[in-house]
Formats: sequence, C-alpha cells, structure tokens
Amino acid sequence: SPYNESWFYPVSRWNPGRGTSPAFQGANHNEYFVTLDYRKPEAKEIFYGLVQKSDFMVWNYRPGTFDRWKIGYGACKEVNNRIVLAWCGGFGGFGPGRNWASYDILGQAKGGVFSFTGHRAGRASAGFPSKHTTWIMDYSVGMLVSTGVLAGLYWRDTVSNLGNFFECSQVQGSTRYTEYGLPLWGRTGVVRMRWGNWDTEICVNGIVACGLSSYPHSDHPAEKEEGYICVQAYTDEDFGKLMNLIGRPDLGKKYASHDDRVEARAQEEIYPAIEEFLKDKTKEEANRIFSLSGIISQPLLTILEAANCDHFLERGSLGWYDDPYYGDVFTQKTMYKMSETPPRLKHVHRPVGSDNEEIYQRVCGFSQDQIREFEGKEII
Repeated sequence: SPYNESWFYPVSRWNPGRGTSPAFQGANHNEYFVTLDYRKPEAKEIFYGLVQKSDFMVWNYRPGTFDRWKIGYGACKEVNNRIVLAWCGGFGGFGPGRNWASYDILGQAKGGVFSFTGHRAGRASAGFPSKHTTWIMDYSVGMLVSTGVLAGLYWRDTVSNLGNFFECSQVQGSTRYTEYGLPLWGRTGVVRMRWGNWDTEICVNGIVACGLSSYPHSDHPAEKEEGYICVQAYTDEDFGKLMNLIGRPDLGKKYASHDDRVEARAQEEIYPAIEEFLKDKTKEEANRIFSLSGIISQPLLTILEAANCDHFLERGSLGWYDDPYYGDVFTQKTMYKMSETPPRLKHVHRPVGSDNEEIYQRVCGFSQDQIREFEGKEII
C-alpha cells in the first residue's frame, strides 16, 4: 500500500494532504500514472483506445475480474490481436486457491520460504521464523513477468505475428526461493529447517558477529549494536588459513575436509570460534585483518553506510535526484549500464492521475474539454 508512511506528498492530484510511502517511490521510477474507472461503460472505450496503441499489459486483479468487466484478454485481442497480456496475481488463475488474495508476507508464508528463514536451533529466538523485510515476493513476480513479456514480444515479432496471454503466480515465486528445500524433501523426506546466517551447503560461508560497535556513541540502534561481517573460507586452503589466523589450528586439522566441516555439528563449533576471535573487534577491524590474510570478507553495511559507499555513488547506482514533484530525493538509480542508449532517471514516481492529460491527449487523442468531462463524471 502506498499509504503506510506519509513522507512524499501528494499521493494523488485529488488528495494533496495524503502522502506516499518511500517504498512506493523506490519501485516506480519513470512510470506514468493515470486513472480510469474500468467498471463504467465509457471507461471501456478509453481502455480499448489504450489497448490499440499498446504492446503489452500487466495486471494483478483477482482471476476473472477483468473478464467480468469485459476488458480481459478475450476482449483485448479483438481490439489488438498483437497485444501481450500478463496476469501476475497471488495464487494463479486456476487451482483451489485461485480466488485467494495475497500480499507479500502472505506469499512468503504460503510458499514455504518463511519457514526456514530465521535463527538456527539453540539461539534465543530459535523456533521463530523471520520474514524478509523487503517485498521479495512482489519483486520476484515482477522479474518473472518481465521475462515472460519479453519472451512473448519476441515470439510475436519473430514467429507468430500474434500476441499472447500468460499468468505468473506470486506464490510460485516464493516456492522458487525455497532453493533445494523441495527436492531435498522429495528425495530424502527431510524437511529443511532454520539455520540462521550460516550456509548449509558450504563452510565457511556465513555472517558472524563482531563484539564491538563501529558507532558506540550513536543514538541509533542499528549503529549502536555490534557489527557483523560476512566471511568466506570454504576451500581447504582458505579454511586452514582462517583457523590459523584465529588461533584455532586444531579446528583446521579436525575439519580439514569440506565434507566434515559442512556438517551441522562442525559448523556449531567453527562459527562460535570465529566470533570468539572477533569479540574485541569492530567489523572494520575484522575486515582489515581478514583482507591482509587473504580471507574474503565483507562488513554488513547499514543503510547510511550503503548510501555513502563510494562504489555505488561513482557508478550512479544510488544518488540524489531533484524530482519535479518531490524535490531532492535520495534513491536507487539505474543498476545497469548501456553504451548506445544509456538509461536515465526522469522521475522517481508520480502522484496518481498526474499524467491523465498527457497520456489521454497524446495516446488517445482526447481534447482538454473531453478530459475535464471524463473527470467530472468520475470516469478518470
């Protein structure tokens, strides 16, 4: 929902006193925002005008909603038989749960990925799963749909000369994030459980705590807490080097083989030994020590540290942008680089309905008077 944290105003051209969440602006760069009440008969003609000029369309209403409103794929292909339509709802267009509504955290729970995200047994919070704090299910289905749309356009332009319709379930994306959990159960009957910040397949490859905070005098809890660092030493040579560095050559000999040290009991001995070595160090001190010894490591950055990371800033992945509506915004920028057609950020997002005039005039050919009439009738 774009109404959780009212930091960016306005949410729409008709609600200047209501704000939009920063999370909403981070996911809607360069998009145009128009309004249209699909349920009204006059709106359908406007909608069909947009369909005539479009290559593809994506929606995530419950299954059958657009068909009931006479604007589903069957109606759209009569207007433009080259259009590619993608539906990306919660549970898919068929099956017992087809009419269930979904939200990101629900998708995590239903798909199984929620169940093994959290601390391993033996920790204070053992037995309590942790959700991914970002909207990974929404982002994952977005990526899957984007790939599907590109495939549909390629097929249309090179093979069929016709559009297509396909669906992609948000919860299906969640099952993909279970990684090897499903085939592990299928082959052995073993149900994967939580294992915290340690990798279950290679060792050493995990996140460990450092004993000291990098910002002990900060008032912010995320900065005041002790730091964390990711450490990788999973080859036999690097593992032996790491164990010698932390003063535990005995563990280097005891678990010289990766097959031995990847076992659960071995990890429960190895990682605490690394944390014991780091108990009087900050994450920056730990990183210097590991780097000088040829051990791969990466301190976990706070949002403030990531926002000021020279690498991200120099590449233009993050930075300040003077948005036409919202002023100076620090935001994600284009992650990919292209030589001939370099991508650019035109706006972080727009208030709902702010592009009605531009789109309905430029794409559909309506006059200002017609647009005002549509607004008066609450069609747009």
